[in-house]
Amino acid sequence: MTIEEELFRKAKIDFDKISKYGFKKDKSLYKYSKNIINNTFRVDVEINNDGIVKGKVYDLAFGDEYTNFRIEDSTGAFVGQVKDEFKNVLKDIRNNCFTRETFIYEQSNRITKAIKEKYGDEPEFEWEKFPGYATFRNKDSKKWYGIIMNIDKSKLGESSTGEIEIIDIKLEPNEIEYLLKQDGFYPAYHMNKKSWITVILNNTISDEKIMSLIEKSYSYTVINKNSAKNEWIVPANPKYFDIDKALEKNNTIIWKQSTDIKVNDIVYIYVGKPYSSIMYKFKVIEVNIPYQYKDENIKIHKAMKIDLITRYEEGKLSFSKLKNFGINAIRGQRYMPLELSKYINK
Repeated sequence: MTIEEELFRKAKIDFDKISKYGFKKDKSLYKYSKNIINNTFRVDVEINNDGIVKGKVYDLAFGDEYTNFRIEDSTGAFVGQVKDEFKNVLKDIRNNCFTRETFIYEQSNRITKAIKEKYGDEPEFEWEKFPGYATFRNKDSKKWYGIIMNIDKSKLGESSTGEIEIIDIKLEPNEIEYLLKQDGFYPAYHMNKKSWITVILNNTISDEKIMSLIEKSYSYTVINKNSAKNEWIVPANPKYFDIDKALEKNNTIIWKQSTDIKVNDIVYIYVGKPYSSIMYKFKVIEVNIPYQYKDENIKIHKAMKIDLITRYEEGKLSFSKLKNFGINAIRGQRYMPLELSKYINK
């Protein structure tokens, strides 16, 4: 990636501004020049009608183009000074003649704008390691319904390479199977391929089609009116955490918090195989606690403190019984169905 591509990758040109800045129109190009380093070098910048920026540096003493600063292995204070001065000229043009965009590609930004207009949700950049990844989250349920990512095209199984942007959307398995037969759709990158699909954001699929799919994905995140809004079902894996052993010392334990749980909410812990049952009922007494497991590979941004209310007999609230109340999977923290809450607490 060139210096120009890196600096202008999330910028959109404003042609009215470049004329005021000092660019001169020459056929299909806008041109600008500026001397640097005590007038010993000159930077020439050209912008075409598509907003593509290209720059050159000339040594005025010899009248030749100076390119050493573009060579990756070049070292030395002088080469570094030329490179910095060149980048400063481009940055000033970017800051005064371009508007900053959220994402790299036009369709990504159009979809982001459409999501904000329809749902009022802004993209959330949650990972420092992946600054181009952003989630779209339902404000009420705090669940994701879309994820935009910038990746290399080869990661989708394509033979060609090059950076692209994609969006992952949650859909029904039968619709995913149908869409995968069409251009622009791929098995979900970085998500469960049974319930998510990847859409490439290069105008292969129309904005209208993508937004119609996002609407379906969003519907999965809507809080059901038949849910007990202050009660949650939380999965636990007995291979990694022995709840009974933890409760021998104290009825209050620390637990991962990944949704907008509040103090005084009720948490029912579903313990996976070999139990496959709801086995505990806790009351939340503290939330948003910074926490880090002893294993540094397990990163938790926040945790909650929960206090035991009831321990249920194994099998009393088995998964087969939960299915009768519309629960077909427990992959993460979710709202408790109202009818199931009534059944448990009758």
